Amino acid sequence: MTNTNAPKGTAALEIRDLHAWYGESHILHGVNLTVNHGEVVTLLGRNGAGRTTTLRAIMGLTGTRKGSIQVNGHETIGLPTHKIAHYGIGYCPEERAIFSSLSCEENLLLPPQLKVVGGDASRTGMTEAEIYEMFPNLAERRQSQGTRLSGGEQQMLAVGRILRTGANLLLLDEISEGLAPVIVQALARMILMLKKKGYTVVMVEQNFRFAAPLADRFYVMEHGTIVERFAADELQAKMPVLNELLGV
Repeated sequence: MTNTNAPKGTAALEIRDLHAWYGESHILHGVNLTVNHGEVVTLLGRNGAGRTTTLRAIMGLTGTRKGSIQVNGHETIGLPTHKIAHYGIGYCPEERAIFSSLSCEENLLLPPQLKVVGGDASRTGMTEAEIYEMFPNLAERRQSQGTRLSGGEQQMLAVGRILRTGANLLLLDEISEGLAPVIVQALARMILMLKKKGYTVVMVEQNFRFAAPLADRFYVMEHGTIVERFAADELQAKMPVLNELLGV
């Protein structure tokens, strides 16, 4: 499943010399990264390295941005957030943003399906049934209030809500944080399933053991810039560097 009519060879996401600010604070200093269609790419780094800001900058959720962010070959650096979403990007923030007054099912059905710019008009988001098949816990809790769901169920709901919109480039921020190992395993299976279906995933992860078996490529951030990049088959050779940079 590649939900794009972009020219052959065009990356799903291409970031060049990206700078971003929160007010007067200059957070990103010339970030460069490429994500190809159907890849799982993980951003590693210590807290404060700029990983979450990179995801937020892609969505236009920081202050000033300079540089280039291309989605399927379309420049989005000058667009507001609601227009960026229409390029098929779904952002799952660390805080999950579940509506407490709505049931699990109402939360899931809340976002509209997107007409993806440059996308396949026949392609739509996952159906409610497909999402419940992927996350049986949500099917069992469909009438439960949002705040009565466990942390893991809320995380599943946050991801499921994005999948329903038709987004095919998923930005996932610390989805495994604070969750029981059995839930983390379920999220790992979900990412592998999404990859098999052709989705493109960019993950920010502190949990290296969770991210390592899932990613095709890794970028390491420090002080708002990329300091290392390597493919999954180079991971073992890069462990001394990762130990030094991340303490893994």
